[in-house]
Amino acid sequence: MIPLFFFFTIITLLLVLRFLSKTSLLHILADTFRSFEDRLHVYQSFKVPHFNENFQENLLHRKVSLYLNSLQSLEDAQFTNLFTGRSKPNEILLSLDDQHPIADTFLGSKVSWKRDNSEKKGFVLTLKKKDKRRILRPYLQHILSVSEETQREIRLYVNLETRESRRDGRWGSVPFNHPATMETVVLDAEVKKNVKSDLETFLKSKQYYHRLGRVWKRSYLLYGASGTGKTSFVAAMASFLCYDVYDIDLSRVSDEADLKTLLMQTTCRSLIVIDGLDRVFSEKSKAMGGGTGVSLPGLLNFMDGIVSCCEEERVMVFTVIDKSLINDQTVMRPGRIDVQVHFPLCDFSTFKVLANNYLGVKEHKLFVQIEEGFLNGPGLTPAHVGELMISNRASPTRALKSVITALEKSKIGSGQPVEEGLLARESAHTVREFKTLYGLLRIGSRRKEEPFDLSRAENEFQDHSVKRTRSVRIERKKNGST
Repeated sequence: MIPLFFFFTIITLLLVLRFLSKTSLLHILADTFRSFEDRLHVYQSFKVPHFNENFQENLLHRKVSLYLNSLQSLEDAQFTNLFTGRSKPNEILLSLDDQHPIADTFLGSKVSWKRDNSEKKGFVLTLKKKDKRRILRPYLQHILSVSEETQREIRLYVNLETRESRRDGRWGSVPFNHPATMETVVLDAEVKKNVKSDLETFLKSKQYYHRLGRVWKRSYLLYGASGTGKTSFVAAMASFLCYDVYDIDLSRVSDEADLKTLLMQTTCRSLIVIDGLDRVFSEKSKAMGGGTGVSLPGLLNFMDGIVSCCEEERVMVFTVIDKSLINDQTVMRPGRIDVQVHFPLCDFSTFKVLANNYLGVKEHKLFVQIEEGFLNGPGLTPAHVGELMISNRASPTRALKSVITALEKSKIGSGQPVEEGLLARESAHTVREFKTLYGLLRIGSRRKEEPFDLSRAENEFQDHSVKRTRSVRIERKKNGST
């Protein structure tokens, strides 16, 4: 009887455990036990704020965020946020919830992370105090190494309206997923090669700059008409360097102190962009900065003043449409502008690259006419040519004809004589065909001294056609009657 009793007891316990495993009772018991165990230990917490007291971004915060979002334990957390990827919409991303902690293990010790709901939106690390000396620094180094191996997300930062608009910094950011690369931008191959070489040299020159006593930064001026590819080239530079982009809108800058604050809140390994610098110097702007309150000395101090050394490994990019408007040589001198890159209008060689990229066409019978159009006309921007090709990509021939038409329109708009262009050549060709087909050579031989009148020739041809039609009808009637 006794063995039978134990057998039924074991069966009952197994059934109870199976029931508990499928309900929340077992989790409640486990949480209760862990809570009781936690009360027996002394814990210490460490904050990782998003910004410091000067509203500068804490780079450790970004690395911790990358590390936590890569943990497998996110899937086992009680609450986890789910997002779709921006560059890959079918990808599901897990993220730490603001209200619930996530556990991690390092060197046999358990730690936990949670969001800090204070003003600076940071993280809080909690671990047992007895484990602090043994694991804290190695654990932080482990986070840094893992975050470096994780694919780094480039971000685009834009300055907000006023310093009071946000209490956690002047910059708002979104992921920067611009697809432009050094390979896809359309620019002279030799120019691209030189720029890439200059950037590669800059990345390896930290010790060299320090030996010279100079701040480790580089400045570029991109100039050319709108639509020539300056913005795409900035995106390609950011992708090549793997740098965040800080786009400064001077219309949102209240004064020079505000501009300095913005610069101080940028990080190292960043691309700082001021677009349309020539508008600042235009005659329409009575005050420096187009009414932003930024003076010329303030702008020069931004470019290479004492504030510019607050962070290193940065590239500054200024874009202009008309470089001649910047007539102040103190702005253009080396040190403030190190490299100048010209973005010209589209020529025939650039057009061939675009035709290959957009249409997959390397040669075409219309290329001869298009080449003459680029040689004789003022030219189009690469953006204009690219849009014509995108709109007509189903028919390469139609796309090329649209480019020919656009070249002629640009010539008419520029005031150049049209008779020297494509339409004049085609019109002359049409006239020659008209003479040949309609017997106008006979008219010309009869009137050698008279200038050729196209309208009169057309009237004579119409009279000739009418007479011929009547004779054909009469001949048909005769044949029918017989």
